[in-house]
Formats: sequence, structure tokens, C-alpha cells
Amino acid sequence: MSLLDKVTNFVGGSLFKEIKEGVMAYFPPDMSPQAKAEAALNVERFMHQKQIETSKVLAEAGAQLDKRISEQEGTAKDLMGMPVLGRIVLFLRGLQRPTWGFATLYMDYLWFFGDEAKVIGGVLVPVYSEQQQTAMIVINALVLGFLFGERAIKNLEPLLIKVFAKQ
Repeated sequence: MSLLDKVTNFVGGSLFKEIKEGVMAYFPPDMSPQAKAEAALNVERFMHQKQIETSKVLAEAGAQLDKRISEQEGTAKDLMGMPVLGRIVLFLRGLQRPTWGFATLYMDYLWFFGDEAKVIGGVLVPVYSEQQQTAMIVINALVLGFLFGERAIKNLEPLLIKVFAKQ
């Protein structure tokens, strides 16, 4: 989840909800049900308008960030301005993810089925030192994070904490 998504969820979700609940809790007890409903509707409209404004501001901030990044780093269109080198750089940039992914798959294959793996009790078990196992976990986490983003790391976080907490 990106920073802008977190800010949107906080501002658009929980903050406005808390304000609404606070306002609704302080309605006078002698207020008629119709007046309460009308006041609640007005509060709901106000909250909705504020959510829309917040979303617009966050969308503009995201667009400005994207624009700044493209100005700083350049775009694929900029690279195409260089006749031969630009195409080579684009090709290599596109080749990066599959290369790292397949290299890690190959490394995992060797890990589980290579010369160091032994059959113990009818189960194929890789026999490596604890340091090698830790390195393997870190490499896989880095490549998964690079290929699949923050979601992969978030899903692996409980496992990583459990593994590294033992040391």
C-alpha cells in the first residue's frame, strides 16, 4: 500500500468517521428524530464533500510526484531519442525482472534438488548451514519484493519475523 493510499485511508476513512461519530454523540437528547435525521444528513454531506476534496488534493500530490520523478529520471520516450543506445537501455530495463526472477528460481531449484539435497526419512531435504539458509531467505524476499512489490513482503512478514526471531 503506497503512502498516498495510507493517507487517503486515514483522512478519508477513520478521521472523518471519528468526527461524524463525535458530532452525532453530542446531539441534544430532546432533539426530535426528524431533526436528528436532518442533522445527521447534513453531517454526512459535509463529510462526503471533505472526502472528495481530500481525494482531489491527494490525487494532485500523486500526479506532481509522478511528474517530478519523470523529470528527474527521464521517461522511455526520452530514451528513444538516442537511436541505438536508447533501445538497448529499454530492452535491458525490461529484461531485468525476468532475469532476476528466473535466476532466483534456478537458485531455489539447486537449493532443493541440487547435490547438497539428501533424502532423509523419505523426504528430500536441503542440507545447508544456517547462514546459507538465512542468505537464501533474504535473497528470495528481496527478489519477491522487487518483482511483486510491497504486498509480497507484507505477506511474508510474519514468516520472516518468526525465522529471524530465533537467532
